[in-house]
Amino acid sequence: MAVITQYVVQHKGVEKLVTTDKKEADKYDKMLEVADNLSAYLAAKGIVLDEAISEELGILLSKNKESVMKIMKGGEVDGILEVESAEVVELSSAKKKK
Repeated sequence: MAVITQYVVQHKGVEKLVTTDKKEADKYDKMLEVADNLSAYLAAKGIVLDEAISEELGILLSKNKESVMKIMKGGEVDGILEVESAEVVELSSAKKKK
């Protein structure tokens, strides 16, 4: 009988991720924490959003923090999106090759 350690990430009482990789669980937990902070910041600045949209926006910004930082530093959106779509195509074609 094998013993498997699992890490469960819960957010607002809902199970969001189950993994055997502690580093992955910590990273995902941190992303959710950043998303919550972004949502709270938007609300504190008077931006009224539906709770689900606020959470989704916070997660989107948190997951894409590198791209958001490039935009904040004056990066061109088209160039950033082009690189992101190229990465998606690259990942898709890599999976097909396996």
